[in-house]
Amino acid sequence: MILVPQLGLFFWSSVIFLIFFFILRKFAWKPIIAMLKEREESISQSLQQAEKAREEMAKLQADNEKLLNEARHEREKMLKEAAQARDEMITKARTEAATAAAKEMEKAKVQIESEKMAALITVKNEAGMIALEIAEKVLRRELAAGAEKEVLAKKLVAELNNN
Repeated sequence: MILVPQLGLFFWSSVIFLIFFFILRKFAWKPIIAMLKEREESISQSLQQAEKAREEMAKLQADNEKLLNEARHEREKMLKEAAQARDEMITKARTEAATAAAKEMEKAKVQIESEKMAALITVKNEAGMIALEIAEKVLRRELAAGAEKEVLAKKLVAELNNN
């Protein structure tokens, strides 16, 4: 048996379909379409927020890179200043050490010279004392007695006092 559509069945199927279609249109499609629109807006907002977050991340990354470059530059500047200060301190210390060494050398030279002069004076004094002792002994032998010898002794003493 081949199915042949009957007019009554076709009519009632069409009527039920149209009633069901109008009921669905009136009660179901509006909420479904509203939910679809709401879902579409939610997805659109999420996409906008994701794009905004991506832009913010790119901006933050650029700012971080900029801060990192500034920090590197500042570090290099500080290292350069520290090296320069170190070099200045070393140069200053070397200069001060050289100056101090020169002063000490000059003090040593002056001290050596003064000690040399003191030694020469001591040697001269000792030589003078020895000469006086020898002269005294010689004069005592020669001047054992007499007025002439006494005058000669006073004359020699006067000459020694003048020197």
